[in-house]
Amino acid sequence: MGDSVINLTVHGIGPTCRTLDPGEDLTWVSVERFEQVMDAVVNRPEVRITFDDGNASDVEIALPRLLERGLNAEFFVLAGELGKPGRLDEDGVRTLVASGMRVGSHGWAHRDWRSVSPREAEQELTEAHQVLTEVSGRQVTRVAIPFGSYDRRVLARLRTAGVTRAYTSDGGRARPGDWLQARTSLKHDLDAAWIERTLRGHVSVRDLGARLYKRMR
Repeated sequence: MGDSVINLTVHGIGPTCRTLDPGEDLTWVSVERFEQVMDAVVNRPEVRITFDDGNASDVEIALPRLLERGLNAEFFVLAGELGKPGRLDEDGVRTLVASGMRVGSHGWAHRDWRSVSPREAEQELTEAHQVLTEVSGRQVTRVAIPFGSYDRRVLARLRTAGVTRAYTSDGGRARPGDWLQARTSLKHDLDAAWIERTLRGHVSVRDLGARLYKRMR
């Protein structure tokens, strides 16, 4: 399967230091489980590592462990949450870039892009990119879609906004150069079997159907 990649999504790691949103605990992993996954993907160039939400654990916990293993990752940050308790601040974003990591946008305030108003869409898809470009010193043109919630209208907005790659939460493998990239999120209860299955690029028929439905609705 050399013509495909596996995109993994990490959210929070280790002890929580802010109030989590409903359901967020399901993708918050222990340090040990995070290390288990990172050890499994060393020397696996077809695996891409991404982070969502701009949690403080991105720098405090993830970054040193990535560097120890010679791994790179892409961090999708919520521009409107910078500096809030438990979140990355501007110095954290700059530390990621200085360490060889890439920074992208997860929007402004973790809203569902299918239901935002025109003003909110401007904030999510334009202002967020401007803020993160200024903070990181690098042009930000790639996004991770909050909640993996999208439809044809969202995808059209992203293209109009100049987005060069959009990551989803659809699971399974993706073709390396595709504009729309499926990802699989780490789960709080992952184990060795989950890692093995995920790195095979397993995706259910149901998930494939949901992916097609989202793109067409």
